[in-house]
Amino acid sequence: MKTVLCISGSPSADSSNTQLLEAITQSFANSFAFEILDGLQDLPLFSPQLQQAGIPEKVKALRAKVAVADAVVISTPEYLHNIPAVLKNALEWMTESGELANKPMLPITFTPAPPRGEYAMRSLVQSLQASKAKVVAELPLYRNEFRTDTGGLVLKDEHRFLILEALKLL
Repeated sequence: MKTVLCISGSPSADSSNTQLLEAITQSFANSFAFEILDGLQDLPLFSPQLQQAGIPEKVKALRAKVAVADAVVISTPEYLHNIPAVLKNALEWMTESGELANKPMLPITFTPAPPRGEYAMRSLVQSLQASKAKVVAELPLYRNEFRTDTGGLVLKDEHRFLILEALKLL
């Protein structure tokens, strides 16, 4: 069974992107071994000087989780036509160290409604390609097409199909 690390690009603890990842992990737990990573907002700000002085423990933990995963799913909102700073910071910590190189990746944008997310997707894919990651598909999703219940975000059959087909590419 493939191990898939899921990363929410949102700095908010209870973000809709984290809720989407939770719905995905619950829906497809029989086919993939998922782990949802949190705490991007706790990573120190990337700087080459800090990297040369010694890698912080939180960064080592992030790198280790990405390195052992068979694939990575990133779900992100769009902030100011870009990915959130916490996600960009995490990606910068892994650029030179190589954890993303050849790693199968599924970038997802989860935004309120179309066309939001287009710039974030472009930015995320460019960052992943700069790190030599293997982007298997791009999946824009929109909150106005989902509903929630007491168990969280509910995936419609059409979303289950799209997500499963994208996950199979990992």
